[in-house]
Amino acid sequence: MLFMVIETFGQDPKAVYRRFREKGRQMPDGLEFVDSWVSADYTRCFQLMRCDDVTLLQRWVAAWCDLAGFEIVPVATGKETAAAIADQL
Repeated sequence: MLFMVIETFGQDPKAVYRRFREKGRQMPDGLEFVDSWVSADYTRCFQLMRCDDVTLLQRWVAAWCDLAGFEIVPVATGKETAAAIADQL
């Protein structure tokens, strides 16, 4: 399953990058990073993640929640959504 993770950085966005440089993403096995995008003002990061067990996301968030806030939204691709509702169109 795909998840859009919206991270809101705290007072010191550079602290997130320092930790990432020192420790990596700190993801548990089974959680896959797909890609990410950062807002121009460095206050938010949008990450696409994949996993079958939402508790893996919870474990990952626990490693970072002291530096960022998280909103996690289950998502589907546009192609998958179109196929799911094709018989209703």
